[in-house]
Amino acid sequence: MNPHFERLDHKVSAFMQRWGIVSLRVSLAIIFIWFGLLKPFGLSSAQTLVEDTMRWMPLLSPHLWVVVIGFWEVAIGITFLFKSTVRIAIALLAMQMVGTFMPLVILPTVTFQEGHFPYAPTLEGQYIIKNLLIISEALVIGGNLTQKK
Repeated sequence: MNPHFERLDHKVSAFMQRWGIVSLRVSLAIIFIWFGLLKPFGLSSAQTLVEDTMRWMPLLSPHLWVVVIGFWEVAIGITFLFKSTVRIAIALLAMQMVGTFMPLVILPTVTFQEGHFPYAPTLEGQYIIKNLLIISEALVIGGNLTQKK
């Protein structure tokens, strides 16, 4: 291998190692805080989907469940910002992801194209399925918590 390319490759790799986990945590924080804050203010494009999913839940109205979920997401985002609270973030995220995937089961007519269940998701279904990436990010972050620097 070319020594100049090898040095560059090591520098790029070191940069990615140094900033990769941090950028994942900050990205998740931004997404969860931003999207979470939209919910209590009635500005979330997912509002109807969340309300329709939560209609069976006791104690609160579907609208109030959206508010609770919004603040839950803000808490997830805030706890991803600090390495000392990442374990809390992952626990909150794990609980939230169970609810996030519920529309795939509860509302298949909304999350899959008519006559194409379970292989052709609608835009709403794609929005939900992309959360597999968020779960993977949490696994990477959590898997690196005990790594020595």
